[in-house]
Amino acid sequence: MSELNRIPGATYPAPNEHHFELAKLKSIAGGPDYSSAHGGCVVGERMIVALMRMPAGTLSEPHSHPNEQWVFQIEGTSLNFIGDQEIEAKPGSLIYIPSNVVHHGRVTSSEDSVFFTVKDTSHGLYGIKK
Repeated sequence: MSELNRIPGATYPAPNEHHFELAKLKSIAGGPDYSSAHGGCVVGERMIVALMRMPAGTLSEPHSHPNEQWVFQIEGTSLNFIGDQEIEAKPGSLIYIPSNVVHHGRVTSSEDSVFFTVKDTSHGLYGIKK
């Protein structure tokens, strides 16, 4: 990952560092100007992984990013809009977001939404608000 795409506050593995407790890492914003998501994030050479939490009743505004993204729902439920599709994510759901597709969502459960997400490092963690 280039220095231009460096993610402030994220964890970058040291040589021979292979174990991370995502829930115990420093919490960073998942999308500072468009999302309430926050959590621990680890950045490798080619992948970014994060365990994010969105408080109940909050949302992410429409945004996109040049890198594709996977989102695995762990707790809570959310209603997601990916392009022209509407998808409800329940625990165990896996959502694929292709590169450059505008998407957004909101937490629909009375509990926080907790999800694990993966992106490639071609762009970084943050999207571009639409």
